[in-house]
Amino acid sequence: MDVFVYGTLTAPERVGELLDSFVFVGPATLAGLQLVEGRYPTLAPGGETAGRLLRTDEVGALDAYEGVDDGLYVRVAVPLEAPDGYPDTAAVYVGDPDRLAADAAWPGRGPFRDRVSSYLSERDVAVRIDERGGV
Repeated sequence: MDVFVYGTLTAPERVGELLDSFVFVGPATLAGLQLVEGRYPTLAPGGETAGRLLRTDEVGALDAYEGVDDGLYVRVAVPLEAPDGYPDTAAVYVGDPDRLAADAAWPGRGPFRDRVSSYLSERDVAVRIDERGGV
């Protein structure tokens, strides 16, 4: 699976502590969501975020690191604008700003996961591979 990472997971040393098998595909940009600092970095509607595209089959380890089962972050799929040979989507972890003490708001009502999913389905959000990147 390809995962757009920003924050701590852009450091190879940190990823190496979590995963046995991974490769950084290259630099990428997440259009439509901006980086917001809190207790941990997260994303909020608008803008764009620079990061890296990480490829691994160890998604369970990333979910555990991001606290998905505890609701700290949600893993969502967004379109991946990339050359042939790449998957159609990339996973992105979005942290709950209320739980992370981040100054961000997601529109809508209901659970955080639902608000993120709704926003993504209504907006043009995508990961773009940087031209310098490659498989």
